[in-house]
Amino acid sequence: MQFFENDGLKFAYVDEGDGEPILLIHGFASSSLYNWIQPGWMQTLTAAGYRAIAIDNRGHGASDKPHDMSLYTPTLMAGDAAALLDHLDIPMAHVMGYSMGARISAFLALERPERVHDLVFGGLGIGMVEGAGDWSPIAEALMADDPEAITHPRGRMFRMFADKTKSDKIALAACVITSKEEISAQSMAGITQPALVAVGTRDDIGGDPHRLAALMPHGEAIDIPNRDHMLAVGDKVYKQAVIEFLKRHPI
Repeated sequence: MQFFENDGLKFAYVDEGDGEPILLIHGFASSSLYNWIQPGWMQTLTAAGYRAIAIDNRGHGASDKPHDMSLYTPTLMAGDAAALLDHLDIPMAHVMGYSMGARISAFLALERPERVHDLVFGGLGIGMVEGAGDWSPIAEALMADDPEAITHPRGRMFRMFADKTKSDKIALAACVITSKEEISAQSMAGITQPALVAVGTRDDIGGDPHRLAALMPHGEAIDIPNRDHMLAVGDKVYKQAVIEFLKRHPI
């Protein structure tokens, strides 16, 4: 794991392999370890001939974890991703994000389009535009004194995951609401790069991938069969579709 600085914060990242670069942006309460390394993505991508670069977002993993809610906008986190490309002298990359990372990737494509060759939005479909439900119970669950008293199913799920990963729950509670900024359908239409949207058929968070893909001029979608939001991350159907997509869109 290596480090760089941006916006007064220190960020961790992993950089492996050779070939065309693909920047990986993980989801909420996760990290490069849990989103990309353990599910086998780094191995899959490097074996396919790519340089895989995975950032730990602010508030996550081995990166700095401020507790100020205002520091977790998708624009700021997209700026961190762009700063990593600057740090590595990479002018343009493939970009893949999962869940919150997909939203950050969309902001990166809209605000720094010259840095993004193509996109993979994993775990987030039309929820990018229409929202993915009320996340305030997740913040409450993260801050609960007694995790056994949490009754909200999604809140319990994320609290268990945060405890498993030994995350800074105050930082995650600060991140969870601010990071959910929606993107209008009109703005999504402004993403002109090729984009693949992949969501599990049992995912109750991300929303329909086909509806999101239809908003973009070069969008396409796949369903990840019989996978929910958590289990879709390392699915072999998802991996195969991504590799095929990347091969069709070389830098």
